Amino acid sequence: MPSSNVDLHSHSYVSDGALSPSAVAARAHRNGVEVWALTDHDEVDGIPEAREAAQSLGMGFVPGVEISITWAGRTVHIVGLGIDEKNEALIQGLAMTRSGRERRAHEMAAQLAAVGIPNAFEGALRYVGNPDLISRTHFARYIVETGTCKDTAEVFANYLIEGKPGYVPHRWATLEQAVTWIRGAGGVAIVAHPGRYDFNDLERDVFLNEFKRLGGTGVEVITGSHTPDEYEIYARVARQYGLLASRGSDFHAPGESRVDLGRLPPLPADLKPVWSDWKV
Repeated sequence: MPSSNVDLHSHSYVSDGALSPSAVAARAHRNGVEVWALTDHDEVDGIPEAREAAQSLGMGFVPGVEISITWAGRTVHIVGLGIDEKNEALIQGLAMTRSGRERRAHEMAAQLAAVGIPNAFEGALRYVGNPDLISRTHFARYIVETGTCKDTAEVFANYLIEGKPGYVPHRWATLEQAVTWIRGAGGVAIVAHPGRYDFNDLERDVFLNEFKRLGGTGVEVITGSHTPDEYEIYARVARQYGLLASRGSDFHAPGESRVDLGRLPPLPADLKPVWSDWKV
């Protein structure tokens, strides 16, 4: 499936985005995206609306999900593309992964209250509605609303990260579980924004070899979470490990995301895109 503008990583308000699935589809289409994936965190409920909107716009659609995992004590994200969102094992696995978010959120709110930001749980919940899906992004938006920080980037420099107020680790799914759920649902597993993980070279090698052994097939090379220098680094990683290359903005909200839908540079020409043999 040759295409010049493919965006395979984005979020709606079903998880921690700000727009409805159909509004994300419309924005992608306006920005020239030809094939688009909705990849909400640990949830697939937005896919039917997203698919219908994409089809009405004549835009190719890929059903997706972004699964949170814990690996070596770190949170890592695995994107599943081309999934059957009705697959029962996937649905049950995602429900298990979401469980515990509400308890964690109350602990986060208690830490924030201790440093002068009260009512953070209630404030964050206004941005999501469902405590099973509450995340750091929803807390960040509330903290901006209080005037404590000017934007979410400032929030994540001072709160909600390891060593700062509001950080509470969560035990997510395992790498094996995430890849198994994705493959069992007919999808392909992709390492999301690898530049965000604080791996040394040895840890990255161990992780990627385990990922491949379990059936993982791709890595995001061009993503809104990477710098131009990281585009080159993860292009080399894709070559070294024989991984397919993916491209996605990781769009969450207008004015909040580093890169808008469809605005990324193309993949390096020598890499094999994850979509190369798709019929979308």
